[in-house]
Amino acid sequence: MYSLFAVLIIITCVLLILIIMVQNPKGGGLSSAFGGGNQIMGARKTSDFLEKTTWVLAITLVSLALLSNFAIPRNSAQETIIDNVRDSDIEESNEMFDINIEDELNNSDNNN
Repeated sequence: MYSLFAVLIIITCVLLILIIMVQNPKGGGLSSAFGGGNQIMGARKTSDFLEKTTWVLAITLVSLALLSNFAIPRNSAQETIIDNVRDSDIEESNEMFDINIEDELNNSDNNN
């Protein structure tokens, strides 16, 4: 499922890049190639179409990014690694503080 979201996000990004590259911020670009005036696919209609397409693709991209969060595989492997590290730290700390006072006193008496 996550792969599907990843592919859809990539396709949306490519389409968004293409639509943005077609536009010209000064009113030129693809919209000026269709001529002017009140033609059916005139400059005004083309820029409206490109602007609406840009907004739709941007909203689609944000929606897919948010929805893909729910499709991310949640493996318990990461949790077990953390638990293993915690367990080994606890064992090391127990060994470090595992001191028998009687043995230590006997050892110090034997050394003196």
